[in-house]
Amino acid sequence: MLLHLLKPSSSSYKLLLLTYSTTSAATSAASSFIPFLSFPSTEAPPIPSSTEIASSVKEWFKSSTPPATPATLSLMDQIYFHLASSPDAASLDSSMSSLGLRLSEPLVLRALSHRPSPSAVPPGSNLLLLRLKFFDWSGRLKPPLSPYRHTRSAYHAVFRLLSRARLASVVLDWLRSFRTSHLSPPSRNNPRFYDTLVIGYSVAARPELALRLLARMRFHGLDLHSFSYHVLLNSLVETSRFDYADSLLEHISARGLLTPVTDCIRVKSLCRQDRLDDALSYLRLCREHRGVADRTIATLVRALCGRARFDDAELLVGEHRSDEAYGVWVTGLITSGRLDRAIEFLRGWRKGEEAYVPEDAHYGKLISRLLNENRLEQVYDVLVEMMEEGISPGKATMNAVLCFFCKAGMVDVALQLYNSRLELGISPTKWVYNYLISALCRSGNIEEVCEVLKESMQQGYFPGRQTFNILANALCRDGDVERLRKLLDGALERDIKPTTAVLARYISALCRAGELEAACLAPQVAGREAIGLGRYKYTYTSLIRAFTSLGRVEVVPRLVIEMQEHGHSPSRSLYRSVVCSLCEAERFEDVLHMLDRQMELKGTDQRTFYNYFIEGAARARKLEMAREIYSRMESAGVQPNLDTKIILLMGYLKSKMISNALSFFTYLHNEKVPSTKLYNIFISGLCEVGNLDLAVESWQEMREKKLIPSLQCYEELVLTLCFWRKYDIVIDVLEDFRSTGRKVSPFICNVLLLHTLKNQELLQTWYGRSREGRAEGEGPEGNKETWGSSKMLLDQLLAEFSHRIRSRVNLENLEEVVERYFPVDIYTYNILMRALSMVGQMDYACSLFNKICKKGYEPNRWTYDVLVHGFCKQGKRKDAERWMEEMYRSGYHPTWYTIRVYNNTE
Repeated sequence: MLLHLLKPSSSSYKLLLLTYSTTSAATSAASSFIPFLSFPSTEAPPIPSSTEIASSVKEWFKSSTPPATPATLSLMDQIYFHLASSPDAASLDSSMSSLGLRLSEPLVLRALSHRPSPSAVPPGSNLLLLRLKFFDWSGRLKPPLSPYRHTRSAYHAVFRLLSRARLASVVLDWLRSFRTSHLSPPSRNNPRFYDTLVIGYSVAARPELALRLLARMRFHGLDLHSFSYHVLLNSLVETSRFDYADSLLEHISARGLLTPVTDCIRVKSLCRQDRLDDALSYLRLCREHRGVADRTIATLVRALCGRARFDDAELLVGEHRSDEAYGVWVTGLITSGRLDRAIEFLRGWRKGEEAYVPEDAHYGKLISRLLNENRLEQVYDVLVEMMEEGISPGKATMNAVLCFFCKAGMVDVALQLYNSRLELGISPTKWVYNYLISALCRSGNIEEVCEVLKESMQQGYFPGRQTFNILANALCRDGDVERLRKLLDGALERDIKPTTAVLARYISALCRAGELEAACLAPQVAGREAIGLGRYKYTYTSLIRAFTSLGRVEVVPRLVIEMQEHGHSPSRSLYRSVVCSLCEAERFEDVLHMLDRQMELKGTDQRTFYNYFIEGAARARKLEMAREIYSRMESAGVQPNLDTKIILLMGYLKSKMISNALSFFTYLHNEKVPSTKLYNIFISGLCEVGNLDLAVESWQEMREKKLIPSLQCYEELVLTLCFWRKYDIVIDVLEDFRSTGRKVSPFICNVLLLHTLKNQELLQTWYGRSREGRAEGEGPEGNKETWGSSKMLLDQLLAEFSHRIRSRVNLENLEEVVERYFPVDIYTYNILMRALSMVGQMDYACSLFNKICKKGYEPNRWTYDVLVHGFCKQGKRKDAERWMEEMYRSGYHPTWYTIRVYNNTE
């Protein structure tokens, strides 16, 4: 097994090496392990796929659960197979008779303690019910079918099963009905019946009732069996009735019933009283007279480990060298967190003389603790050791391996093993489901998460609090409100309250989905956890935006104020949106009331919030409301700043209230307020609404005052003037722009190229003005050199571009020509593609499209639209269809004009 796993080509070794490479300790772990192997070359072994890794682990898992068929099942497994497959007593008698069982006490005890293999019973079978079913069947058979009758040990075994399942009340009810149906007072004819009652009450943690029965028996001259005495003694110790236990121990000793079992119970009693030194002394005394049972040594070792006396425990283990003591010692080290010492012991057991072989359960516990501490490197070492020593993994180890892959970032391997759980005999625990769900959430595989969650809940496991929060956050992130609602309902049914953070995200997800009623009811459902919702700003913003988008603005002002009372500052966009929605709904009183409440809050910058309210009203084009807020601002003694005036001016312009805008601008002018920024806003706004005359007039006025417009202002002027074909003024603006000493921007170049394509008027005007300039021999004063070079650059750009398009020569490198004059962008490429399509050169246009993609530009709607339109103009319907499909796949839609041309193309 070891040689196979450690071969360089072994997928098992590659599994572990790859797993290491995904952890935080990847580099050191892999480098420390590689020298252990001898590779034939210096090349690293190929990295295996997740399927190869999962296949290798499956082979190891199958070594512990070899495939079995009903014919090859062990006798015990066949018993459980028939118990699980027989629906009634008659069919059970028939199927059991085929086994030819000779019932006896050892057989019954062995069957009651047996854990069947996965192939013997269906998944999810209740093992306790099957054992009780066997106990009932074996006890009701009568001669000549079977001479067997249940013994004290059998009753003790079944009582312990019920007690461990926390069904002591069932034991007491059973004993009560059992007792009333038999003889009373006790007689010499039924002493075993009272032995059974004593055992039952003792196992059910009611030793006081068992002592009463013992007293009653002694009064009638009867006595308990040695086994019953010891069960009662153990119950007294388990319930901490040490005085009664000491008295009963003397009673047992006086009757000569002392056995190694008695010594074990006595040592347990001393340990429970924290008299460990007395227990050690008693152990030495017992060893000198009667010998010591392994269980006694294990009991004392467990107590010493529980009191952190590990040196004494190790010395005791070394003296006695029993497998059970070794197992308890290792378990104690692991439980106490001394993992390094446990690993050292497990690695060194082979070097000693003892024949101790660690159990798989010890390795499983060790791996689980290492996983809890994220010590993945040690987990890897332990797994290698188990493989090396041929230790087959049990169910606990298999589950730990699944958790390991989840934590190591290899959830795909863990998922493959999980999907093969029935074949491999894996019984996933709650922790496996938690790890798997968390890992799948981190990988974004929500569909797989939901499948695992469904299976987990069918097995009776619901995600733990941390896993629940991770899953809820993942569903919130994906906006899967329906699944999230079911998850929260399941959590509330199990009294698991979502954290405030999860609840806040849930409310936000509901708001995004438009489920406002559910979002408002969510805090009531969550109860106490909803108290802290005010800590999260996005809870308020989500509710406010949802109410605003749905037009239910009556509750929004209250939410805005409450948001600030919890220490959150609404953003400018949020204020603008709220005020705009209130104004559009004509709830002006609510706007003014919210403004008054806002001014009452301490620590608020009043001027800033006045600006927010004015901007919101202006955005809704309710300029009367904006002016009212402006007047209130002045009445309150808050001096409006430049931003306030710009907001109000932009509101007039966007509402196309040009006369009001001009009046307000004049009012500001009379106050000697107008600045470069205000002029830029005014001119750009006039361009946007198409009022060219006033825009040009304001530009000229601005230049007369020696104010220099911004680049954006010049660009807006050029764009609007070109749109209205005012090319003479365009040239004047460009000449003025050049007089400022700045270079022509790519935006302006793109606009000029586009209008060169649209008509010849721009070129004619341009060349006409150029000839006039050369005849006069003048340029703009003070910047003749700059303007001359820039003018020449634009002359050359427009001339070369228009010449190539008209003559259709050297079109394959058209973009290289343009790139010599200014930095190109996607807008420039769209113009070039349009120029090529206008002259019918679609091959060059497609080639240019490929160049765009190679250079890292992202094609937009107009890029695709130019190609579709160009192919339609040439009547190439199939090519147009192909590019139309590509356009839709990229998330864009053609323009209405292109659609019309496309529909008319045969």
